[in-house]
Amino acid sequence: MDLNTIVEVKRPSSADDVRWRDGYAWLAGGTWLFSEPQVKTDTLIDLASLGWPSLSASAKGLDIAATCTIAELERFKTPADWKAGPLLRECCRALLASFKIWNAATVGGNVCMSLPASPMVSLAVALEAVFILWPRGAAPREVRAVDFVTGNHANVLRVGELLRNIHLPAEALGKTYAFRRASLTHLGRSAVLLIGTRSPGTGSMLLTVSAATACPVQLSFERVPSAQELRRALDAGIPEDLYFDDVHGSPAYRRHLTYYFGEQIRQELGR
Repeated sequence: MDLNTIVEVKRPSSADDVRWRDGYAWLAGGTWLFSEPQVKTDTLIDLASLGWPSLSASAKGLDIAATCTIAELERFKTPADWKAGPLLRECCRALLASFKIWNAATVGGNVCMSLPASPMVSLAVALEAVFILWPRGAAPREVRAVDFVTGNHANVLRVGELLRNIHLPAEALGKTYAFRRASLTHLGRSAVLLIGTRSPGTGSMLLTVSAATACPVQLSFERVPSAQELRRALDAGIPEDLYFDDVHGSPAYRRHLTYYFGEQIRQELGR
């Protein structure tokens, strides 16, 4: 879509050069920005000019720049000892988009859209990510991925604040995992997306529920729970009104699949 309100595109060499005002918008992949009129926006600030390295692996884990494309993340070859490495590709493939979009859409853009079905949010929360945020005129701050999204298309970003980096810790990447997803159509938007991870050292388990709920919910267990323990945790952890309601699934449908897939994950990780 042509954005006929845009009068300038800025390409700064540093984010510190940007003096934020109303009418500005950060531009990464632009897959949402160019999908509908932006009547309150007159200036785009192109993040590509900042030249951030897309992916950086180290003994501490994986750092993903907000400008990393879905295609780059999907192609990334993880070390053999990162047992949860294949989860990166599974979450990329959960995105409702063609391969053409993959080459433009960014990980950070999908996170900042903060839709219930955003698979990059699901990935980040399940792998215990920490986000580095750059406010305007203030020091960078860290936010846990599980605390970032607050509701449908809502998050903790302040006006003009920029998501800079997504850090996936090596400890989380070394866990075993189980993945379940459902949509009403074969290539449709996720109605339910659940990810379970289990620590090889302690046996502790995390279950992340997303897409089914307006914001991700993560349940923590010291060990793989029994079926009854899991059900009680889901009852207590997800209020009825948190299940999302749209054309891709009713709350009752999403709730049913959450319990159904949760039990499958419990059994898979308990083997």
